[in-house]
Amino acid sequence: MVNQPLDSEFVQYLAKQARQNPDNPDIPSLNHLSNILDTSVPRLREQLQVAKAMGLVEVRPRTGIKLQPYSFRFAVWKSLSYAINVDHSLFYKFAHLRVQLELAYWYEAVTALTMKDKEKLQKIIKRAEAKLKGSPIQIPHTEHRELHLSIYNKLDNPFVIGILEGFWDAYESVGLAVLNDLNYLEEVWDYHKKIVSSICKDDFESGFNALVEHIDLLVMRPDTSNNQGLDH
Repeated sequence: MVNQPLDSEFVQYLAKQARQNPDNPDIPSLNHLSNILDTSVPRLREQLQVAKAMGLVEVRPRTGIKLQPYSFRFAVWKSLSYAINVDHSLFYKFAHLRVQLELAYWYEAVTALTMKDKEKLQKIIKRAEAKLKGSPIQIPHTEHRELHLSIYNKLDNPFVIGILEGFWDAYESVGLAVLNDLNYLEEVWDYHKKIVSSICKDDFESGFNALVEHIDLLVMRPDTSNNQGLDH
């Protein structure tokens, strides 16, 4: 199969640098690149904005343009944010995809976790419990996101990781990181605790079963007939 060329000279250059010089994140100025690529600076500036939106580069006043490690998250979020602004219900379809990915990649993900990873999961559980039992009560949303992503962070698949990260970006944007039912949240975190406990014991089957039960908990929540895969 013949590779299709990218329609951006700047992105083509970034791809070449990522292949040939992965340890050198520095990218020349647009003026310099204009001479190298025989392309106008205004055109490169437009292409730079696209590259920034895709998360391919970071641009800072003093450090200039720096190549970033590839992440699918930015492309997912840009497309998903548009989709849910057009039709809010599309978020729930994406959430369902996220659930299926977590289930499908469970064993591959948890068997790759190190002892340090497991200790991190336990610390996240403790932080969340402290927030739920505190005065005033705090929503452990940061911990919620961190817990799920930490379970899958050792997967050697940037596309799966990007979709999972994109879900949590969308979760925040549609206003789901709010306290609706304390009893429900406590039950959710009880399942999180069971999942982490099973992972730490290398009892991955029990952890998977707890994850499935955790997902099934959604059907017991009021007004969630449409919210498949949201709050777990």
